[in-house]
Amino acid sequence: MSGAGESRGGGSIAGTALRILPLQIIFRAGEGLLPFFLAAWFGSNHSTDVYYFAWAVFAFAGSLVFSAHQDSALVPVLAEERLERPAEVPRLVGSVLAHTWIFGGILAALVAAGALVWFRIRYDGPDFALAGTMVVPFAVYLVILSTRTFFSTLLVSARHFAPQPIASAFGMMTTLAILFLLNERVGVLLIPLASVAGEIVATTTLAWVALRIARLSITLNLSRPPALLKIVRLIAADVGGAAITRINPVIDQLMAGLVGIAGAGTVLKYSGEVALAPTSLLQAALLPVLLSHLSDRFAAREFVIARTTVLKTLTIVCSLLLVISIVLFAIRGPLLRFAFLRGSMTPEGVELMISIFPYHLVGLAPFGALLVLARAHIAAKNTSLFLAVGIINALCNALFNVILLRLIGLPGLALATSAVQAVVAVVLWRKLEQRLRELGA
Repeated sequence: MSGAGESRGGGSIAGTALRILPLQIIFRAGEGLLPFFLAAWFGSNHSTDVYYFAWAVFAFAGSLVFSAHQDSALVPVLAEERLERPAEVPRLVGSVLAHTWIFGGILAALVAAGALVWFRIRYDGPDFALAGTMVVPFAVYLVILSTRTFFSTLLVSARHFAPQPIASAFGMMTTLAILFLLNERVGVLLIPLASVAGEIVATTTLAWVALRIARLSITLNLSRPPALLKIVRLIAADVGGAAITRINPVIDQLMAGLVGIAGAGTVLKYSGEVALAPTSLLQAALLPVLLSHLSDRFAAREFVIARTTVLKTLTIVCSLLLVISIVLFAIRGPLLRFAFLRGSMTPEGVELMISIFPYHLVGLAPFGALLVLARAHIAAKNTSLFLAVGIINALCNALFNVILLRLIGLPGLALATSAVQAVVAVVLWRKLEQRLRELGA
């Protein structure tokens, strides 16, 4: 695994991404297959709708915790610190981890309390009992996840890209094994419990690799050096935008409930996950490498090279995702029937998925562009715009949901998401051009 690390200047983005791609395909297969296993074991019913609504609530509120480090401003700031103050890096990293545990734990407790109140308002009887029981494992999951993303990002900043997919594989195998053995005995509540167990395994693996294999030094402390304050300021803007954007799945699930079809929210979630599945490998194999390289370019003030890199990456990513979306559209019927028409999933639910699927595919290439451009802004330490972009995202999603749900029904919610992704991608590109002009001046 230590061989995945490179010298600070060595290795092209494409070459590094291609070298770790087989690891991502092999070791992250379980993550991509998880929705299919969930559909087979738990089906599409009222209980799964309760679970996915609870998941959406925690994904929104929990973005304050678990999105803080994943592909975050920690990477470009560490790139600067390694150039200017290498001796201070272990203390800086230790301070970031210590503050993550303290404030992450407090935020997780607050999120859990707020979610419990919300569930009390929305549900009663057995539904509230199910949603309420999920609160504790979801809260614990968020704290562990924030720790995992810290170690993952720390390894990425040091050009060690292979440990993340391997750790994810160990975690996912743990989750799937628990779900396979106990799904009939425990029911839907088992999903968050198994997820917690998987995250513990993945986090432990990454921490061991970082400390024992990569030999990255971490000095735990509660000091607040200027670099820490810079990280907090940049991440706060990123988290603010992400927190606003995270409300979209909640709104989508609420709007799906207005359709009057049992399991509509679950079907919308499954079809979206399959349509956007190609971007999971993109996020795992390419984007961490891109962020690391771009961070080094911006730290060295090589802005022209950074812009060229972004343009080349956008061209490749969007072209590839466009071809994939055409292929997926052509095989959508056989693909979704083969994947979902088994276990507890009904034929009606699968046919509904097939009708929704093309509307998700419209946003596949724009979503890839959005992901690339977001990393470029993080590398440029331009996360202050993410709050405004998050507001645009949420407002457009709500507006498009209302209009398109009325026009074409449940597929309109999928098309609304695709349209929002295109709008945000355009906004991020225009803002990146503006940022590059400012830095060049």
